[in-house]
Amino acid sequence: MDDSAALWLRRYHPAGNSGVRLVCFPHAGGSASFYHPVSAVHSAVADVIALQYPGRQDRRHEPCITDIGVLADRITELLLTQSEKPTLFFGHSMGAVLAFETAWRLEQKGQGAPRAIIASGRRAPATTRPETVHERDDDGIIAELKLLNGTAPGLLGDDEILKMAMPAIRGDYQAIETYRCDPEDRAVRCPITVLTGDSDPRTTLEEAAAWERHTEGAFRLEVFPGGHFFLASQQAAVNGQISRELEKIGKS
Repeated sequence: MDDSAALWLRRYHPAGNSGVRLVCFPHAGGSASFYHPVSAVHSAVADVIALQYPGRQDRRHEPCITDIGVLADRITELLLTQSEKPTLFFGHSMGAVLAFETAWRLEQKGQGAPRAIIASGRRAPATTRPETVHERDDDGIIAELKLLNGTAPGLLGDDEILKMAMPAIRGDYQAIETYRCDPEDRAVRCPITVLTGDSDPRTTLEEAAAWERHTEGAFRLEVFPGGHFFLASQQAAVNGQISRELEKIGKS
């Protein structure tokens, strides 16, 4: 693996000669390490890759990419350097959109496309809301993080850590809030499973169900108790969904 791929593609539990692959796309402000527990669960059967976007953790000195299209282009290039395996994409929140856009690009290239996508905690790509969190001051962004309840309370009170993390958080919010998708132009051939929380303040059930317009394959919607980060309290159930899809693509 070249240095560029090593920066982006993190394997916390290398799986050797596994027959399938799981690629995990983090949420806005998130990092590859968010998926360390997911990797631990599935590495016995899958080559688990967690993406590390620029601008966070050990890449915090690199500029953030504030355009979903540019970010998807770069990830597409990197995934094309990997060996061919039946692959499942899993993305949460911004990561769900990024997984979708990357899958679409790989399908257009006719190489490396996933066999299935799990889109978690995000409304369908073509649904829009007038959101401008990235234009707020730091306190305004912190208020949004508290609303979504996906950041450890201790970190929200640590000025030094917040100062380091804020450029990545703001940059990711800019990327996802300025993203636009034409439903007539963007549909993947692979099936999509959508996971959503029943009290997510940023995704209604109708908005989650609208993902069906973006696939020519099978569609399934699973609703869990909880808010935007329902997967934190529903880890076993979410991992069950991932296992189900990995088993399915391994047999296809």
